[in-house]
Amino acid sequence: MSPGYRIVIPARMASQRLPGKPLLFINGQPLIEHVYRRAMESSAQSIVIATDSAEIQSAARAFGAEAIMTSQAHESGSDRIAECIDIMAWPDETLVVNLQGDEPLMPEACLDQVAALLHKAPDADVASLYWPIESAREVEDPNVVKVVMDQAGKALYFSRSVIPYPRNSCVGTAMQGGAAWYRHIGLYAYRAGALRGYTAMSASPLEQLEKLEQLRFLEAGKVIRMEQACSAIPAGIDTPADLERVRKLISGARD
Repeated sequence: MSPGYRIVIPARMASQRLPGKPLLFINGQPLIEHVYRRAMESSAQSIVIATDSAEIQSAARAFGAEAIMTSQAHESGSDRIAECIDIMAWPDETLVVNLQGDEPLMPEACLDQVAALLHKAPDADVASLYWPIESAREVEDPNVVKVVMDQAGKALYFSRSVIPYPRNSCVGTAMQGGAAWYRHIGLYAYRAGALRGYTAMSASPLEQLEKLEQLRFLEAGKVIRMEQACSAIPAGIDTPADLERVRKLISGARD
């Protein structure tokens, strides 16, 4: 049984690689509606779209979603969600899942999983998921964020670099010998109070260096609990090629 939790979908128009991304159509529906429909398949108590665009808000309300306006000054989805939490006046103990507005293929089971993971870890401020990496090329790709964890599943560090680094061999050889690497999946569950605290802190040095906002939590001594995703999570939409890939996948699923 999934714990009571809420989903917030941050969505903005100013994507550099794919302008107007949330309202681009996939099989007759805007992208943001596909994401909302995935959230609706979960056990969440409520779903809110938090946006800086009146156009997105209007589109969301047209397909029946609750949508609120937030500041255009936010630099991250976490900041936008924190404002949403305050607008909705949710208590600090509320569990909130951040579902990015460009993830139309997110399995609903993973949404319930990450919320349950945080619920059962009272020492944690944040929960997130990972997936095993199967190729050396992916390990060495700086666009693939890696995570290392302790034996209890607490995140030790996130990096775009090869972590752990195989000192005495190349990555491929190390993998053949049984070494494992894990890709961090950007699906988060927060305690509302922890996210309020996060936005009150300045960007941390490691966060600025790696361009990974989750490092702000670790540098502040907060606990991020990790677990392998219960289902593979397809990549989201960042580029025109991604958009076409997802269009074909969704079209094939409906045929």
